[in-house]
Amino acid sequence: MLLGLWAQAKISLAFRRWGKVQSRSGLTGADVARRILTAAGIRDVEVVPVGGSLTDHYDPRTKKVALSEPVYSQGSIAALGIAAHECGHAIQDARRYAPMYLRSAIVPVTTFSSKLLMPLILAAVFLPILGGSPALSVHLVLGIVAVYAVLAIFQLVTLPVELNASKRAKIILTEMGITPQDEAVGVRQMLDAAALTYVAAFVVTLGQLLYWVFILLGRRR
Repeated sequence: MLLGLWAQAKISLAFRRWGKVQSRSGLTGADVARRILTAAGIRDVEVVPVGGSLTDHYDPRTKKVALSEPVYSQGSIAALGIAAHECGHAIQDARRYAPMYLRSAIVPVTTFSSKLLMPLILAAVFLPILGGSPALSVHLVLGIVAVYAVLAIFQLVTLPVELNASKRAKIILTEMGITPQDEAVGVRQMLDAAALTYVAAFVVTLGQLLYWVFILLGRRR
């Protein structure tokens, strides 16, 4: 939990810091996104605004790069880095990047499993207190282990997808001459902080998985 909070704090601090530094290019996040997509020969992806902060994402189903308001309409170094990152996902989609397609394929299973998690945990915690069957309790914990295993696999697959999108963003911004060397430092710090949140999420989920595995082994004994 502490690792996850630290990662979230790190990206929030990086966004606040580099969100105040304007790029000398004079381009907004939306401008940069459209330029990157055009340069990559991608013409079927739309760049649209979305509410909230740090809600930026690429939706392969609707072919939309959705940028939050601080990114879409502003020209900070943070905005350019985030916009380029989301375009990195659009390029992955266009180039049929295998890990991205694998992640998309397991999204339905992950969504269904995550909805089962809390009911299973509540049942596993209160069933022994209410005098329930020990065998049923073991099966409930087994279900929790299975759910966390699915979530861990999803987050493990997510890591190369996000890291690759950030790598593409850094290279593209430099090659297109949008961010000079001093601004590229800010882009790198921003995207590295974002990548840390995905690493932290995987580590936290893996820790939860191991926790319930040990509980399962103890109840079976």
